[in-house]
Amino acid sequence: MKKTGTADLPLHPGKAPRWLFGRMVKLSGAITEAIVSEFSHEEFIRRLADPYWFQAFTCVIGFDWHSSGTTTVASGALKEAMKERNIGIGVAGGKGKVSRRAPAEIADISGAFSLTTKKTESLRYASRMSAKVDNTALQDGYQLYHHILVFSEKGDWAVVQQGMSDVQKYARRYHWMSENLENFVEEPHTGICTQRTEEKVLDMTAKASRECRRISVDIVKDNPVKIRKMLDGQSSILDFREPKTLRMPGHHHIIDMQRVNLETLQKAYEIQPKNYEELLSVPGMGPKSVRALALVADVIYGKEPSWKDPARFSFAHGGKDGVPYPVDRETYDRSIHVLDSAVRNAKIGSRDRMQAVRRLQNFV
Repeated sequence: MKKTGTADLPLHPGKAPRWLFGRMVKLSGAITEAIVSEFSHEEFIRRLADPYWFQAFTCVIGFDWHSSGTTTVASGALKEAMKERNIGIGVAGGKGKVSRRAPAEIADISGAFSLTTKKTESLRYASRMSAKVDNTALQDGYQLYHHILVFSEKGDWAVVQQGMSDVQKYARRYHWMSENLENFVEEPHTGICTQRTEEKVLDMTAKASRECRRISVDIVKDNPVKIRKMLDGQSSILDFREPKTLRMPGHHHIIDMQRVNLETLQKAYEIQPKNYEELLSVPGMGPKSVRALALVADVIYGKEPSWKDPARFSFAHGGKDGVPYPVDRETYDRSIHVLDSAVRNAKIGSRDRMQAVRRLQNFV
């Protein structure tokens, strides 16, 4: 899928002041309702999945143009706005511990939208798998700490989640969308935002990793015991309880067998996953197990995974930290009024609708 968007997201301390966040809630709600009214629910979901548009959206509602809070605060404002406006858009999840509420919130919002049980479960699966992929199949050194799933009353969805690197002191944002998503494990992102690309990233979602993914599944289904015998004659997968490392010939990478969850690999063998997506779904299948399988697939079968980093702005009201200039509160409140007025008038009739749109165009 096409990669779109680049953003500089350094970690910044501090919180959005109450006077600003309240306005962000109102303006993000007005913008969302305008897009839904003028276009469709699907179009709003589509725009959220575009990193360029999302970055502009956060800038328009007045947050820092290049901080990690660009994602978290804007998402929080949107979530609050959708609670206040009954327009068929729901937001589940959030930052830190709030992200863990996503499954329950998805169920609650789906009930309000009268979505079927099957559709609700597919939304919960999308939330879970998008997070699993970006923490496990894509190993770039950024640990997820923010996750939202935004979905419409028809079940279309977008995921916006963010990871943090304590070492680099930067954040990285990942965008997903249900439209045209064939599976969760081959280039599923609509965009990955970062300020810097890392030298070595294990990207099991790359097309170049397709054969490595296939072999990883075959290794598990064929019984990991066989692979251990091929490596050094051990008789059981569970024999690696003693400290042991395997250095890949011609590689700088090392498999630390003591830190690989061997019980999980055994469990995966018993489940017999049909594909790589099912393999990732196995409880306990984490980054170390994924990396171990990828390296074994490489050293034994010559199916190397991709080690290339897959990762590839707009001012209106100023930013919280005064970058590029302090927030103009009068202009901000006027923006809210104009957009709300445009949406209300658009619902009256075509003549008033055109007048409202012209007003909005003149304002912009």
